Amino acid sequence: MSNVMYLYLLGLVVIYYLYRWVRELPRVPDKGNKYVYITGCDSGFGNLLARHLDKKGFRVIASCFSERGEEDLKKACSSNLITTHLDVRSKDSVAKVAAMIKDKVGERGLWAVVNNAGVSVPSAPCDWLTIDDYKSMLDVNLNGVIAVTLSVLPLIKKARGRVVNVASVFGRISITGGPYTVSKYGVEAFNDSLRLNMVPFGVKVLCIEPGFFKTNVTDATILTNNVNMLWERLPKETQDDYGTEYLKKSLAVISDKVSKMTDGDLMKVVSCMEHAVSAVRPRTRYSPGWDAKLFWLPLSYMPSCFTDYLINIEAIPIAKQEQ
Repeated sequence: MSNVMYLYLLGLVVIYYLYRWVRELPRVPDKGNKYVYITGCDSGFGNLLARHLDKKGFRVIASCFSERGEEDLKKACSSNLITTHLDVRSKDSVAKVAAMIKDKVGERGLWAVVNNAGVSVPSAPCDWLTIDDYKSMLDVNLNGVIAVTLSVLPLIKKARGRVVNVASVFGRISITGGPYTVSKYGVEAFNDSLRLNMVPFGVKVLCIEPGFFKTNVTDATILTNNVNMLWERLPKETQDDYGTEYLKKSLAVISDKVSKMTDGDLMKVVSCMEHAVSAVRPRTRYSPGWDAKLFWLPLSYMPSCFTDYLINIEAIPIAKQEQ
């Protein structure tokens, strides 16, 4: 009887996933008249998504922080793609791009905005950092997401379109100090509240929660330079608390473990983004990466005592360990 029950449950699971797969297949029509605004297109997910959606026939507005990013995208894409400079920390820059988009899209409105721009440094234990360190990252990762969204939200409401926010598995569970997880928890909260607010307007608000992927956010050189810079400016008392062995082991973790944990197949994330933009019935949340699906997200549902224990047994010991 038990074997029959297991087979029955397995059958139900298979039927559910088949049903979901079929249900999610249809894509929206008239892509050539649908504008998609993407932030952070200099490299990584944003750059690949801009190229991918351009090939799919969408009218892409790709914002970059650097002129080099704009030039490279123009060379790689069709003449339909529009590039623009954007600094998500600047009110004037955000407003200028929003005005340009309003002029381009006219009465049809903006089909989607993909809030992809983000940074991962400064990151370190909380007592290595200042409030300015927190502000500098929150201005990009959280306030930038909110500012860009609000700047074009009337246009998205007009099109009954989509807002796609890129958070992280670390918007669900915090395993490190500093502003990165704070910013991603904030994106999750903004995403959830906006999703509920926009239901009456027919606007879909969707969240991408990637695991570890090989981008600038996980770049070993950037992370190593960040740790060294923060260590050098610490007062001697804090350096003594942690000890030079802590610094060495932290750098070793970045060079060895982080590079091994990162997935080089960025299309896993880009495919989720594309589905969020183009599917008739997109998912509310996407969790690209096997580490996200099988480890980080399940861990986020565990009791705090369990997650604390698991994280602490892997933690680098400090010099002045509590006795």
